[in-house]
Amino acid sequence: MVYRNLSSQASDYPDYELSNVPYTTGNNTADASHPEVMAKSAKPATAAKPWYDPRGWSLLTKSLVAAGVVVAIVALIVGLVEGLKSSSYPDYSSLSYTLSRQYSGSSFFDEFEYYTATDPTDGFVQYVDSSTASELNLTYASNSRAVLRVDTSTSNQTSGRRSVRVTSRETYENGLFIFDIVHTPYGCATWPALWLTDPNNWPEHGEIDVLESNNKGTHGNAMTLHTTSGCKMNVKRKETGSPTYTNCLNTANDNAGCGVSGGKATYGQQFNENGGGVYAMELRDAGIRVWMWARDDIPDDISNSSSSPDPSTWGEALADFPNTNCDISSHFKNQSIIVNIDVCGDLAGASTYYTDLYGCPDTCTQWAAENGANFTNAYWEFNSFKVYQTSSSSSSSTSSAATVASTASSSVTTSARSSSTTSQSQTQGQSQEHSQTQGQQGQEQSQEEQQQQQQQQQQGG
Repeated sequence: MVYRNLSSQASDYPDYELSNVPYTTGNNTADASHPEVMAKSAKPATAAKPWYDPRGWSLLTKSLVAAGVVVAIVALIVGLVEGLKSSSYPDYSSLSYTLSRQYSGSSFFDEFEYYTATDPTDGFVQYVDSSTASELNLTYASNSRAVLRVDTSTSNQTSGRRSVRVTSRETYENGLFIFDIVHTPYGCATWPALWLTDPNNWPEHGEIDVLESNNKGTHGNAMTLHTTSGCKMNVKRKETGSPTYTNCLNTANDNAGCGVSGGKATYGQQFNENGGGVYAMELRDAGIRVWMWARDDIPDDISNSSSSPDPSTWGEALADFPNTNCDISSHFKNQSIIVNIDVCGDLAGASTYYTDLYGCPDTCTQWAAENGANFTNAYWEFNSFKVYQTSSSSSSSTSSAATVASTASSSVTTSARSSSTTSQSQTQGQSQEHSQTQGQQGQEQSQEEQQQQQQQQQQGG
């Protein structure tokens, strides 16, 4: 093989720009400092990911975002549930009611037990038994009316003023209760109530205050529920009254319960001067509702004794407690009808009401002890109580002895409320009205009852 001398003939070859050929050293490694080598060996820079691209997120960021999504989903679900709940409303469809029991006539109080234990609400009161109530004429009934009142004796009753509290022997799980009322009690130091509860199991079996007021009673009636936990009225309601607290729990808001206040004409002097009226309370699984009508506005299906009352035709109730956020059947059981007039106590004797709201004199207990004539208007007067139930409803009689024994240790409500209305003084015509009422009742009573009434009048009634 012949080798040419390339060096001698270099000019015979084209110029290949040898400077562009990578220069190698003895170990065949390219010169890293050469510009083209540097350009080819450099890796392209990675483009920055936008903030919303999860591929660029750290593990912590991904965890936080995932947690936020979960919270948002839960909040959405809760919001939807609460929204549906707030807009939902129970089915108060018509029920077929028939008369189950009637409390009326001269035997009115025969259907009740007289409570004689210490007042559990710290009242300045002595609840008397049946014989004492009859002797003092604190309870009496004629063919058409029944009266329960406070002793008006002018003697200083330092151990508490004598009064009455009665509890029905019959208990109810549900029903439509019609209370025909002629006169409601009022006056400084008074705390009257017409209510339902199970004295053996309070508050587990709930409490329904159909009528309740205190002192001069010029702020109208308060209808209230008291329960254990799990019953709230922060839902859609159809009522003409003014709601107060929505939590019915007995330990919330100093046992104020969940209440609804009526106008001035729903209780006290104005209610009485209108001839009284009728309260209807319906207790059913769908809810609890209370209506009130003045004497001239009572529905025909109530005033007509042969009719079957139909609440679905009565329009909006004065107070509405639907079952939307409260299982009515589990919170209200074995309800007895209770009527009483307490004196002073945790509600009427509190300065918030006795002094600030109603402007009553002295201290409550002092006034109650020394001013028997102050209780001239402190009496209930009823035409009748009627209880209607459906064919599927049931009621049971409770033992008289068991009722009296158990109520001694039972707790009852102190429904605290607030109001901005100023109190009004009593008029002189109230005493005349009461005297006329007693005269009418005396004509209807037996000779023995008349003698009792005369005895009471001699004592200052």
